[in-house]
Amino acid sequence: MRTVLIPLLHALAAAAQSRAALHLEILALHQQLAVLNHTRPLRPHLRPLDRFFWVCLSKLWSGWRNPLIIVKPDTVVAWYRRGFRLFWTWKSRRGRSGRPTVARETRDLIRKISQANPLWGAPRVHGELLKLGINLSQPTVAKYMVRHRKPPSQTWRTFLANHVKDLVSVDFFTVPTVTFRVVFVFIVLAHHRRRVIHFNVTQQPTAAWTAQQIVEAFPWDTAPCYFLRDRDGIYGDYFKRRVDGTGIDEVPIAARSPWQSPYVERLIGSIRRECLDHMIVLNEQHLRRILASYLRYYHSVRTHLSLEKDTPEGRRAQPPAAGKVIALPHVGGLHHEYVRLAA
Repeated sequence: MRTVLIPLLHALAAAAQSRAALHLEILALHQQLAVLNHTRPLRPHLRPLDRFFWVCLSKLWSGWRNPLIIVKPDTVVAWYRRGFRLFWTWKSRRGRSGRPTVARETRDLIRKISQANPLWGAPRVHGELLKLGINLSQPTVAKYMVRHRKPPSQTWRTFLANHVKDLVSVDFFTVPTVTFRVVFVFIVLAHHRRRVIHFNVTQQPTAAWTAQQIVEAFPWDTAPCYFLRDRDGIYGDYFKRRVDGTGIDEVPIAARSPWQSPYVERLIGSIRRECLDHMIVLNEQHLRRILASYLRYYHSVRTHLSLEKDTPEGRRAQPPAAGKVIALPHVGGLHHEYVRLAA
């Protein structure tokens, strides 16, 4: 009895499976006929719902390839893989991913600073934000800055790392006045912390006047070991004898090589680009007041790349909890300082 029952059960199961497969094959053929009915006769067009039907059928029925006529089986597999990629793309974008967004208040502040200070680049604006307790990367600051037509100023190569604390540079530069006279400005710059130790202006520079500026810049025992200068004729014998009395060793640079004294040259360039190029000088007294105002800003407010975006005199960073950001004008409003003030 058992030997007869087991083959009979296998036959019934095979018949049931073949019957289910027959129904699925009929369903697949009907679906393809429906596709042909709603498309052009020569080139059938499958809608997303048709593709979804075949993808589901390929997962439910192992013999789905047999009745498939209008497309290749590999096409159905490609549809499935494409749907898989789309599903995981949608799923990965549901949550918050990537870098955190920059607050609207911070973006507006970056645009406000760059708009009010067209001479500033991304490093300068980034330095101001660090002093306000806003920690962003410099590329992020550059992304939200206002674009100006004027290209950024050039940079200077730096060298002379040895004896930087005992080294100063001196140089002259000229400024025209409203009456077309030429005023000479003498600058003494300490390489350490980039501080302007002394400056003065005159219309008739002489060796005696220049030597006196060195004496006034370094009273008592404050003279450095070395100072760099160019080979201008004003640094003659009288100047050398007067400077030798202070114990300073002169280091003249090569002829026509201003790049060998980069710090003071860059300072002069900054004074011109950030101040004098935007003003008309009336006379010596007016120029002295302008330079004094700019140097106060330069020492206590302006951030420097070479000082890790700090100021020569040091400037304390303020946390966001210190209050609202306000702008303090400097140099007649040509530059601004941004501080936090408690309400």
